[in-house]
Amino acid sequence: MARAVSDSDSVRRQNRGLVLSTLRRQGDQSRTALAGLTGLSHASMTAIMSDLLAQGLVEERVAERPDSRGRGRPPTQVGFSRSAAYAVLFEIDVNHARMSLVDYAGILVDRLDHDLTPASFAAQAPADYIEERLHLLMQRNKAAAGRIRRMAISVQGILDKTGTGLTWSPVPSLAGSAFGTALSERTGIPVAIYKRARLLAEGVRWLDPALHEASVATVFVGSTVAMGLTSDGRMMARGDGGATEFGHMNHIAGGALCRCGMRGCIEAYAADYGVLRTAYSVPETATPAPSVPAQQYQALIQRAEAGDRAASHAFNLAGRAIGYGIGRMLAVLDPAHVLIVGPGAAALPHMRNEIVAALQSTLVCKINGLPRIAAHADEREPIYRGLLLKALQALDSDFE
Repeated sequence: MARAVSDSDSVRRQNRGLVLSTLRRQGDQSRTALAGLTGLSHASMTAIMSDLLAQGLVEERVAERPDSRGRGRPPTQVGFSRSAAYAVLFEIDVNHARMSLVDYAGILVDRLDHDLTPASFAAQAPADYIEERLHLLMQRNKAAAGRIRRMAISVQGILDKTGTGLTWSPVPSLAGSAFGTALSERTGIPVAIYKRARLLAEGVRWLDPALHEASVATVFVGSTVAMGLTSDGRMMARGDGGATEFGHMNHIAGGALCRCGMRGCIEAYAADYGVLRTAYSVPETATPAPSVPAQQYQALIQRAEAGDRAASHAFNLAGRAIGYGIGRMLAVLDPAHVLIVGPGAAALPHMRNEIVAALQSTLVCKINGLPRIAAHADEREPIYRGLLLKALQALDSDFE
């Protein structure tokens, strides 16, 4: 009997989640349209919608007719009640931090942007830094402040075993403390931390419906090198909050020094600091720059476009490192698409030949052919969308 009840509750939660995710992807819908989109029976849809309306999570709206001459009662649609709950999204990278307040419908309410320096988290502990900006956001949005129920944070680096902090990060002084736990205890808001690579993969699927059920390797190339993976539309990672450590896969034993302290990582050749080091013939043993201004990386791309040999050589080595890394990954997995995202997307024309040459040297690609390689220039939107999706899914679970 207990098993039957458990199974029934599991099905109810699954169906409820299906309705909510469909509303987020498709927008306001009638009950009949939702039943058709989800494949649920009208009886199940009526029961789920009754619960959601009673909880105040959705509300009914009279739909506008595309033809004002139509007769009869206008159709009624259901959509999210925006003020039912709010979430805070905090995105951290090497040079920048961004905090966003979003409502239950996933609509942006307010946003704070801040530049980061290598000394930002040395001068102020990560938990203090984030909490200070959270209070500012709440002061600016007092009506929403009491209904903030979740905080989701995107980071670069390697999460600790608890998922509440990092054991290593290219962002100076970010690792080493369980700032997620500290924030949750101080604010009373549950905090979840996610790796940017995983969010990239989920965000790309959100933005491009054609990739929703596809197997995709999303490779971020910029201040770091990272990868998120989906297989047949499902995320693949070490854990729920993790992602691959693609950038720290060894490319050349004893090779160039990486920011992580190891030698020969893919990142040491393909990240912005690696390309900069190669282009200016700096010894591979030199300590990597803590950050590279965006305009300096763009200048290297422009030099390569103008035919500068040193810049072209640097991007060739970057493409080779990425290509061999993807080739090794293909020996285990078989994504049909490889998306290069981030600042490095603009450099793909200068890396593509080496990426393709490295892939063509693998047995898997000789047998199955090359995956489709494409660029997605703006990594911020996929990361934001992936983080938004995680926060909204957490809010959904709070109301089950």
